[in-house]
Amino acid sequence: MSQTKYVFVTGGVTSSLGKGIIAASLAKLLQAQDYRVTIQKFDPYLNVDPGTLNPYEHGECYVTEDGAETDLDLGHYERFLNLPTSQANNVTTGRVYQRVIEKERQGAFLGKTVQVIPHITNEIKERMQLLAQNGDYDIIITEIGGTVGDIESLPYIEAVRQLVYELGDDNALVIHLTLIPYLSAAGELKTKPTQHSVKTLMESGIKADVLVCRTEHELTDELREKLALFCNVKKEAVIQSIDVKSIYEVPLKMQEEGLDTVVLNRLQLDPHSTTQLEEWKQFLAVLDQPKHKLRIGLVGKYVELQDAYKSILEALLHSGVANEAAVEVVPIHSEALDHALENDLFTALDGVLVAPGFGSRGTEGKINAIQYVRENNIPFFGICYGMQMAVVEYARNVKGLTAANSTEIDEATSHPVIDIMEEQKNISKMGGTMRLGAWDCLLEEGSLVQQVYQTTAISERHRHRYEFNSDFTDTLFDEDFKLAGKNPDTQLVEIVENTSHPWFVGVQFHPEYKSTVAQPHPLFVSFVAAALKHHQNKK
Repeated sequence: MSQTKYVFVTGGVTSSLGKGIIAASLAKLLQAQDYRVTIQKFDPYLNVDPGTLNPYEHGECYVTEDGAETDLDLGHYERFLNLPTSQANNVTTGRVYQRVIEKERQGAFLGKTVQVIPHITNEIKERMQLLAQNGDYDIIITEIGGTVGDIESLPYIEAVRQLVYELGDDNALVIHLTLIPYLSAAGELKTKPTQHSVKTLMESGIKADVLVCRTEHELTDELREKLALFCNVKKEAVIQSIDVKSIYEVPLKMQEEGLDTVVLNRLQLDPHSTTQLEEWKQFLAVLDQPKHKLRIGLVGKYVELQDAYKSILEALLHSGVANEAAVEVVPIHSEALDHALENDLFTALDGVLVAPGFGSRGTEGKINAIQYVRENNIPFFGICYGMQMAVVEYARNVKGLTAANSTEIDEATSHPVIDIMEEQKNISKMGGTMRLGAWDCLLEEGSLVQQVYQTTAISERHRHRYEFNSDFTDTLFDEDFKLAGKNPDTQLVEIVENTSHPWFVGVQFHPEYKSTVAQPHPLFVSFVAAALKHHQNKK
């Protein structure tokens, strides 16, 4: 192949149409035809990365192997393709402007007036082509965040226009994702919003090569012809994206619509006769007709917004399929448990996962929930902050250290069983300064987690500033509550277990980031298996 091909995915009419899912689905179809594919996301906000954003603002912050705090869509990319992403796969306006200003301060522009065009757009184009430099990919799919017409997105749209022109029609194409709304009063689908969106895109100098139309109802041939005529695309390039029960159905729907074929033909690439999606179809078959049903409580402080715990929800779904079970996730706001814990609610659960989070809000509720599941033998999984609160709970209620706490919550606690990491104490900047990315962990021989992983050496992704205080190692760990994993270099405690409990594991890292359709995370699979056993024992 002479050069890397580029696909740009833009969005119109409204936000939250699912550009990331469409991009990931197309990438999955192309990957299944043995093309080397990756996806990148360009976000138009001024934050350098999502690391300092409240989850209510932008959903979860996804962390890559190399420690980049990125948009949650990168999680979809990894879950669909079963390939890691990196810092280079997510770029924000903040990072673009930061780099251009750094160059200006260094005198890189030789005294020129620094402007959006060409300096900002050149930086964007350079980053859009960064992943192609080593020749690792046949096709790079670039998702442009926001909606066409937004002021924030204009530099990206202009950069795409320039790049499509420079690369040539055979090497780049634009997919435009729009909404075809249904007016119940009129009883029909309306194409006018899509027409206006395509017009706005054309006013910026970009012609959409493919239209992907989100819809609640089937598109008729007549409507497809109308869209093709008015939006200046071929009829076969009008792709229907009808609502489905699971995002994992979208690749097959896109295959039925011929999206991959249209893209390959347009890029003058040969479609391969066999598309390797048998494992994907098997996954969907179990997802559609599970043998068991479970209820797992998710205790957190952002449960009103599903995207705040997106990777956890997807990891539970993956591991549910691995156990031939449908996992119903019951959201439980930790603040609601601060003073009173509803026993009836918890007895109806088959397992409880205490989620990550920062700050003091809702921590007592998490501790109360952990105490209940520990005393009542309900399978428990604590992730990051959830693991730390499990340590606090055991220190208070078993070891008698009633004032035990994390210094994140109470700086003056007399028993700081969780404390800020030593290297974090002199850090004043918030963005990108936590312990981030993949770190090694050695598992204790004979531990539950060693049996689950089937190895003694693992690597998992982190995002935290506080840790188990090693000064309390001898005080807290006993025959029941054990240190099950630690970092070989720093000796930081990574995993705790309660061996007198059917399944009680707390981890300092974020295993949810590494769970994919093809490889559900072993800890989640084991946790769901324990929940299934607990469910069956209750009968």
